[in-house]
Amino acid sequence: MKARLLRHFKPKDPVVASIVAITDQYSLGDRPDGSAFEALARSIASQQLSGVVARKILERLVALHDGAFPTPAQLIAATPESLRAVGFSFAKIAALKDLAAHVIDGRLPPDEVLRQLDDEAIIERCVAVRGIGRWTVQMLLMFHFGRPDVMPVDDYGVRNGFRLAYGLKGMPRPKALHAYGERWKPYRSAACWYMWRAVDLHQQGLLPRRTGRAPRIEIEPPRPAPPKKAKAKAKRAKPARRKAAKAK
Repeated sequence: MKARLLRHFKPKDPVVASIVAITDQYSLGDRPDGSAFEALARSIASQQLSGVVARKILERLVALHDGAFPTPAQLIAATPESLRAVGFSFAKIAALKDLAAHVIDGRLPPDEVLRQLDDEAIIERCVAVRGIGRWTVQMLLMFHFGRPDVMPVDDYGVRNGFRLAYGLKGMPRPKALHAYGERWKPYRSAACWYMWRAVDLHQQGLLPRRTGRAPRIEIEPPRPAPPKKAKAKAKRAKPARRKAAKAK
């Protein structure tokens, strides 16, 4: 796979090719274990939580169901009190039960049916579930189904990796990144995976230096710098001085 990706990216995008050349084998592929239902349920459980906390909650959920991940029917049957005791918020309980209901009534079909659908059809089915957005389904497409041409332009890691790899002065706008990524087809999933690796390489001081000019791509304006602490302290001190002067 690595040799194929090098042949694809070298003439189309030398920056990606340079990262491919020094990075581990691209490892995303269709996973035979688990299910889309379980992957989405785990994603809902992990939203807005640290990895450690989410893992603990999921471990308690599995323990509640005799050491196995609950089926949709078991999630529907679980009482809100039992799920609250595991650690889920009321919003997440509602989302998990809605996901289970979609699977049970067929609105979200089993994996063997989903695999026959194109990416957008899968996204349409999944985002109808409470608490699941487009980015979540794009991660499902990449990591569970191993789809080769997914472009999660709203992913912070992908955008930041692109900024670092191409030497931009700011974060690329999602729409501009989507347009640039057209040259990566039909391996946009791989290109985005290598943008994540670019962040790792940058932190290790191993990211290849870009040659030539940075691409002309629209970037987000820099955020205004926060006020300096000294100025903030001075502003807080002024009213105190005025009060002291009035007291005299």
